[in-house]
Amino acid sequence: MVANTTPPIAFAKVDRLDILRRLYGELLIPETVLSEVKYEPARTRVREASWMRVSPIKGTAQRRMFSARLHSGEVDVMILAREAGADLVLMDDNAAKKTAKFMGLNVTGTFGVLLRAKREGIIDSVICNKLHYI
Repeated sequence: MVANTTPPIAFAKVDRLDILRRLYGELLIPETVLSEVKYEPARTRVREASWMRVSPIKGTAQRRMFSARLHSGEVDVMILAREAGADLVLMDDNAAKKTAKFMGLNVTGTFGVLLRAKREGIIDSVICNKLHYI
């Protein structure tokens, strides 16, 4: 799996990066994504997660194709996912998700991870805004 910035930050902020590790094992993140994690304690937790591997991308020329609509981290996630043959991309931005799906990538977001964690018994419930999913 290759992850964009928001999901690892969200899980790190609540000290539950273990959910990502338990569900997906190793997680790849492009260098641009790591540089976008600026706030503590998320920054320290992401940097210390030995199962998160920062990986450079090779196809930097491809960035120009998507840079008008997407942030550099999102673009690099999609490029890295294709280069690494990743079976899943983790991102929350709707425009980025649509682009990734158009490129043939499988996509999930933070909420999708939480629902899977619930189904697999890693967490007891998912509460989102005023909705409670059992």
